[in-house]
Amino acid sequence: MSKINWGRVLLGGLVAGLVINVVEYVLNTQVMAAQNEAAMKALGVAMPSNNVIAVYVALGFVTGIAAIWLYAAARPRYGASAKTAAITGVGVWVIGYAVPNIGLAAGGLFPARLLCIATLVGLVEIIVASIAGAALYKEA
Repeated sequence: MSKINWGRVLLGGLVAGLVINVVEYVLNTQVMAAQNEAAMKALGVAMPSNNVIAVYVALGFVTGIAAIWLYAAARPRYGASAKTAAITGVGVWVIGYAVPNIGLAAGGLFPARLLCIATLVGLVEIIVASIAGAALYKEA
């Protein structure tokens, strides 16, 4: 078993994070903007400020790096392939997208339809991001 190439994890993770952030930007500011605004208004909360958006962007990059780290760890066992990247992307999706959004839906904080759309788009987003980032990963 070879060592993880942390430089390539970072590089691939940044690419994956870029994919995540672009999809999230389009989803939240273009496609679902009105629904997001209505949900925030119903909660009595202002739309996110630039400081909060910066945190979301940073979290997108952290998620991308985590996805490629998981890919690098799984690669020796499952092989260097887009299929492995997709599988590890699904793992990140379960932990980072599905479980938290199911919790938010169950708590009634946000409309279930809004969370369902975000969760399903997130599945495609993280798989594509994982494959894109994994394409840049090479063993140490």
